[in-house]
Amino acid sequence: MIKYLGSKRLLVDKITSLVGRACEQDSTILDLFSGTSRVGHALKRAGFRVLANDHNAYAHTLAGCYIQADAESVLVRAKSIIDDLNTTKPQPGFITHKYCEESRFFHPDNGARIDAIRDRIDTLDLDPDLRAVILTSLLEAADRVDSTTGVQMAYLKSWAPRAHKQMTLRVPDVLPAVPTGRCQAHQLEAIDAAKKLTGDVAYLDPPYNQHSYLGNYHLWETIVNWDRPPTYGIACKRTECQQRKSDFNSKPRIEPALRAVIQSLDVDTIVLSFSDEGYLTRDQIIHMLSARGRVAVIENDHPRYVGCKIGIHNQSGKKVGTVGKTRNKELFFVAGTGAEQLGEKKKDRQTTILA
Repeated sequence: MIKYLGSKRLLVDKITSLVGRACEQDSTILDLFSGTSRVGHALKRAGFRVLANDHNAYAHTLAGCYIQADAESVLVRAKSIIDDLNTTKPQPGFITHKYCEESRFFHPDNGARIDAIRDRIDTLDLDPDLRAVILTSLLEAADRVDSTTGVQMAYLKSWAPRAHKQMTLRVPDVLPAVPTGRCQAHQLEAIDAAKKLTGDVAYLDPPYNQHSYLGNYHLWETIVNWDRPPTYGIACKRTECQQRKSDFNSKPRIEPALRAVIQSLDVDTIVLSFSDEGYLTRDQIIHMLSARGRVAVIENDHPRYVGCKIGIHNQSGKKVGTVGKTRNKELFFVAGTGAEQLGEKKKDRQTTILA
């Protein structure tokens, strides 16, 4: 899967286990901020029916591949299409001009491959699930040869070694169908998804500070939409990044936005993941969730994003700041019926059960 700030790669097994302890095996899980779909993918692998949601087009595409698409329906044709796309002759276009020449996210050789392959994808007769799988294959291939530290706010001064490798598409890890019902991918604002989707458990992993996922991954949004948008700045971001702002990236607006989502959910259990360095405090979140019943809090020591280890640099690349703390706590809150079940099964000394 693509590199992603805030990814739960190191915590996904713990999250899957936590959800499993908080509900029955035949439960339907809502994932309202699905991102890369890493957590939803693991939950589907564990046999849960997953309804994924994210308002960004690239995240909806990833969910279409890893949550909604089923291996039985798409893999045979996907492999054939991906093998054929890998033979595409490079042809420089928008990506090459904007993100290899004006900026340096990809080596021009790979930029021309992205341009040509993306153009070909639009000529294919693909159903939505298969299209999501093919586009995901392209996003992940491009991610393997980019020249960044993992976010698209900027690019490296010199080419990363991986940027010189030839981009090659691979078949994504699409899972078989689950027996309890078809999994789904939705592209809604979180509050609209909370009002529309129903299930047994809601897993919430909202943005927790000012960093916008659209701004951090604007290239994936452009490759999925293939709309050749107007851009701004050194990183050639989509102008949409200046115009479309999430309440969850705003310190004064995040609390009412999250409260509205929590109040709108039609589920028995809420599992909420939040960093201890986010805009909301532990007590604020407990207060929001307490209306749903009992609340359990689980603390996990967790490494911070890679940039905090590199330090602060100016535009010329000179180090001008010092490295701050390199670890933080990821807090998991469980509210409702699932918290009751955790109270009965409590073994983890890091778990606090609140009345």
